Amino acid sequence: MKDKNITHGLWAATAPPRPRLTPLQGDQRTDIAIIGGGYTGLSAALHLAKTGKESVVLEAEDIGYGGAGRNVGLVNAGLWLMPEELLRLAGREYGEKLIDVLGDSPDLVFDLIKEHGIECEALRNGTLHCADSKKGYKALQQREAQWLKRGAPVRLLERDEAASKTGSNSFYGALLDKRAGTIQPLAYAYGLANAALKAGAQLYNQSPVVGFEKTRDGWKLDTPTGTLAAKSVIIAVHAYPGYVFKSYKKSMVSMSFFQFATPPLSKDVLETILPERQGAWDTNLILSSYRLDAAGRLIVGSVGTVEGFAYDLHENWVKRTISKTFPQVGDTQLEYGWHGRFAMTTNHIPRFHVLDKNMAMITSYNGRGIGPGTVFGKLLAEYITGGSPEDIPLPVSKIEPIWSRNLWGLFYETGARLYHFIQRRI
Repeated sequence: MKDKNITHGLWAATAPPRPRLTPLQGDQRTDIAIIGGGYTGLSAALHLAKTGKESVVLEAEDIGYGGAGRNVGLVNAGLWLMPEELLRLAGREYGEKLIDVLGDSPDLVFDLIKEHGIECEALRNGTLHCADSKKGYKALQQREAQWLKRGAPVRLLERDEAASKTGSNSFYGALLDKRAGTIQPLAYAYGLANAALKAGAQLYNQSPVVGFEKTRDGWKLDTPTGTLAAKSVIIAVHAYPGYVFKSYKKSMVSMSFFQFATPPLSKDVLETILPERQGAWDTNLILSSYRLDAAGRLIVGSVGTVEGFAYDLHENWVKRTISKTFPQVGDTQLEYGWHGRFAMTTNHIPRFHVLDKNMAMITSYNGRGIGPGTVFGKLLAEYITGGSPEDIPLPVSKIEPIWSRNLWGLFYETGARLYHFIQRRI
């Protein structure tokens, strides 16, 4: 029977019970208010609590409601950009810091999982960036060379070895990155929330910030059922800003992504598809992702939504993709289909905004939310409790509208639908 949950799909079906939270009630006070219950907000709350700092998380919906509960679950190192391109765009000072901090971000993710006993199907066997063309293979050669110069444990696989690692003959090669891995993303969010609660943080769900104002001592945040007075504020709303933060959408390009999952595959077939359980994605502009969950379901994703008629369009594309890429699966139904969105910038680099001397945010992870969200949550916690802006590996920038953002979003959504309607029909 097909699951009808198109927002969290498989992840909602296989995650442990969500943390039992309630809305904020009455008038309360805290040192630090954190707005948003995704990876950034939860990591900030956890790291503040571990150092004895008082904080309150206000989540408008439920923990992991946004991208944290919907993404592919690839814990990658670094950004989409190659190191040399990042240095060119960000400058050497910030570029070098970003490369180091985000290159090591999987370490923090998997260390927290181990430290707090988070059950989230964590597996650190690396990821595979697969070349879908000769041009893509050349790009992977450049990636390998640039990361090897920095001592990263990456290795370019030739076509035969890539076929062995993926279980598919569709790729020209693949870049194996041993720093990376996979998780059940919603379960990880729940685990961070539980760890933060245990350490002493306060978390509230169904508590959107519908108004806020500066006071003599800090900030007053209004929710439908209460108020929160805070000395400092961390904003972590990312691709799902709403209510008083709705205008922040103008400063980012919103990109949609979807995933579909098969029923658990047979043991014989599982031995031939991603046998070492690496997560994978390809070099196509309209990329495809491939991974397995702990139960042996094959999960295939790409750019786009599954709202309305787009559900059938993308579902049919996934079936064709499985047939062409992993023909050993044979005919199969798809149990789950779901989608979400992430925030992009025009140069694919996150943004650091200091809105006041005691209010800050880092946003727009460009499709790599797990590692950056966890790391930047920790760094924001350190910054807001007396750190320097220079401790953040990003320049301070103003929140400025991207006037072409709707055109970018329309381009990717329309392009993805057309591409998925045409691709792999022959």
